[in-house]
Amino acid sequence: MEKLGLNQIREMYLKFFESKGHLRLKSFSLVPKHDKSLLLINAGMAPLKPYFTGLQIPPRKRVTTCQKCIRTGDIENVGKTSRHGTFFEMLGNFSFGDYFKSEVIPWAWEFITEVMKLPKERLYVTIYLDDDEAYDIWTKKTDIDPKRIFRLGKEDNFWEHGEGPCGPCSEIHFDKVGLDIKTSEDFVKAGDEDKIVELWNLVFTQFDKDEDGNYNKLHAPNIDTGMGLERIATVMQGKDNIFEIDTIQNILNEVCKVAKVSYGKDEEKDVSLRVITDHIRSITFMISDGILPSNEGRGYVLRRLLRRAAIHGKALNINKSFLWSLVDVVVRNSLEGYPELKEKKEYIEKVIKLEEERFDETIDSGMTILNSFIEDMKREKVKKLSGERAFKLYDTYGFPIELTKEILEKNGMTVVLETFKEEMRKQRERARSAREHTNYMGAEDTILNKISLDINTEFKGYETLKAKSSVKVLIKDEEMVSSLCEGDRGVIVTEVTPFYAEMGGQVGDQGIIYNDKFKAEVFDCKNNVAGKIMHFVHVVSGKLNLEDEVNLEVNKSRRNNIRKNHTATHILDEALRRVLGEHVHQSGSYVDDKRLRFDFNHFEAVDHDKIMKIENLVNDVIMRAENVNTDIMSLDEAKKSGAIALFDDKYKDKVRVVSVGDFSKELCGGTHVRNSGEIGMFKIVSESGIAAGIRRIEAITGKYALEYIESKCDIINNISQKLKCAEPDILHKLDSIIMELKNKESKIEELKTKVAVGSENEIINSVKNIGNVNLYTGVLNDIDGNTLRSLADDIRNKDEKSVVVLGSRVNGKAQLIAMASKLAVKEGIHCGKIVKEVAKICGGGGGGRPDMAQAGGKMPNKLEEAINSSFSIIQNIVK
Repeated sequence: MEKLGLNQIREMYLKFFESKGHLRLKSFSLVPKHDKSLLLINAGMAPLKPYFTGLQIPPRKRVTTCQKCIRTGDIENVGKTSRHGTFFEMLGNFSFGDYFKSEVIPWAWEFITEVMKLPKERLYVTIYLDDDEAYDIWTKKTDIDPKRIFRLGKEDNFWEHGEGPCGPCSEIHFDKVGLDIKTSEDFVKAGDEDKIVELWNLVFTQFDKDEDGNYNKLHAPNIDTGMGLERIATVMQGKDNIFEIDTIQNILNEVCKVAKVSYGKDEEKDVSLRVITDHIRSITFMISDGILPSNEGRGYVLRRLLRRAAIHGKALNINKSFLWSLVDVVVRNSLEGYPELKEKKEYIEKVIKLEEERFDETIDSGMTILNSFIEDMKREKVKKLSGERAFKLYDTYGFPIELTKEILEKNGMTVVLETFKEEMRKQRERARSAREHTNYMGAEDTILNKISLDINTEFKGYETLKAKSSVKVLIKDEEMVSSLCEGDRGVIVTEVTPFYAEMGGQVGDQGIIYNDKFKAEVFDCKNNVAGKIMHFVHVVSGKLNLEDEVNLEVNKSRRNNIRKNHTATHILDEALRRVLGEHVHQSGSYVDDKRLRFDFNHFEAVDHDKIMKIENLVNDVIMRAENVNTDIMSLDEAKKSGAIALFDDKYKDKVRVVSVGDFSKELCGGTHVRNSGEIGMFKIVSESGIAAGIRRIEAITGKYALEYIESKCDIINNISQKLKCAEPDILHKLDSIIMELKNKESKIEELKTKVAVGSENEIINSVKNIGNVNLYTGVLNDIDGNTLRSLADDIRNKDEKSVVVLGSRVNGKAQLIAMASKLAVKEGIHCGKIVKEVAKICGGGGGGRPDMAQAGGKMPNKLEEAINSSFSIIQNIVK
């Protein structure tokens, strides 16, 4: 049995199925498209769901992929077992209504035994209990020994998930130890004991399960297979652990170097090494696909993995940010399958480094909180940390429960795991309910996605804003109807349209659809999952029937403003790269008729000078009146021409390349001006951060930019009138006014200090002796907190047995301060408790240390009563 590398196996698999007429597709992004039931792609078939459900036409009826996947359901087992990981690659071959069992079974056997050359005496096959068809194919079209085929029940060999397409499956298993299994019971037992491993699952989707539980035969059955690349690599390399196969072991070895520890000598350290190795793979691929750390959704998954890996680094005594340095080894070992990682490497490293450094600050806070919990438990003589508190550490600060347990154990304590698990369960429920429920294939079950694939709309909107066409689909109230009448809101689908459907950040067009007997306002235009163009309308008058001829007319003024903003985003994109650096990539955009929004990766705020440079560069291109050209070419030609494409977008074989003179060149399906001069003017109105490493610029063009400048001019004019100076002198006049105000404020502060000092003797002379302490009290007016604190401190320093309680009325509120000398504190005085009681009378609250505390209140008229109450409070303390 030849020892094949992981990258070798991937290529051999894909080539094999290409030889069987399959189209090789690149791995889809980890971010699902048109599937709100998933946070992240977790199986090879997941991104192909629209092809299985018939919502989209596949590029070919036979497809093969190696799909990158993320699963975090068993995250607590990662590092502890030989096979659990959050990132994995799934090899798959798929048939969309083409071939079926009689083809896929012999192919699977051929690949496993002739290409992989696995010994037939170490292979077993399982089939569904009553799938005689599969049994016949296995025994007649392959040379497997029938004794090595076992029939298992629904739990093992039938794939279904609620209603919808489902079917039996057949699995190929590898015997790791050389058993001679005779019965299905012995086979199941060997699987439970991890003596055999499942390599490949062939799913025969041949039924459609209805709401009554009936299994109806599908007209065109499908094939969906999945084989874990890491798992087959362990078999081919004679390993029993995914962390010991070539590419992953290379990463593990690098982690060992950084941690300065050896693998295989300390099981506790080995767990941390494996966790970091697995998680850095997930983190690298997630960021590569445009996911960024955040507190929700897939960004939260990324943040959790990154923080978990960082904490395991601390367990290995790596007390600095280090995960970013591991990106290089991940990229080098994954480059054959994912060449795009190379160009994104620097970006991925920056995102990780920034998040790691932020987490270092957070974890210090977490450790402080855990230590405070431990102190509380010691004081209260409690040995168990509540599950709620442990979950707070886990959820807010990224502390794995193992770390909390470990620190507690060092202090002779434990955690209430049952409550922690319950909090975890609640969190999963919240996450689940946050995702929209769909059928098992994840396709949104709305009437909009049930428009026949045979109906196509030709988009004419690049050349014209008017068209004539016939009506092919009418939808109202979630039903396909034969007509729409006055007052109805619905959807119209035509054979031809000039209306642009929302896509690529550009909003959908508005306008009218009409004929002699009918008129409707189009208030939006969108694509459904299959790319059908849908006009969302409100019927103004008349009645429209299927097959009626209509005129379609786009709102020209609105479209022109959208075109200006869209072309401006292209110029802005290039301007950002030229001013900020080549690392800048678009991470999102929004373009409508009034404004544009552009999100891009950058790791610090863009200062005013650079904003001005960017803005001036865009306006230079506009004023040069550069021609805007659109060329249709192949994707390869577009990339060779230097055209910019988005990170994870899937493009057709033929793409549109939009060029603004020699300045900018991008792949884009949107609408644009013919000449940059049409934009007129460009003005940035804001720059802000929206996520770690992501900045956002909002801007306006054309008449909106002009109106914005005019409004600023009006403001400046009004200011100059109010200041009674010429516009060029505004800043000088403001500087002098500010200086004058500062001088007056300084004089006011001096007067307040004199008032406070003048009150000091009066307060000292009113001293009251209570036991072994002396109480000094006083109420002042318009003395701010700083001055009040300074006065109390002066009085305290003049008497080693002093307690000072002062109040002041400031801006309609009460301010309170209490201070005590060291000897007074020894007598039991606690200023925090005193001020808390005193503040209640003023309708407020506060607290602090034994020697100093502050408070506030809403009722300054009660200040004398509050301050006087301090006598009896202290009397009770020192009696």
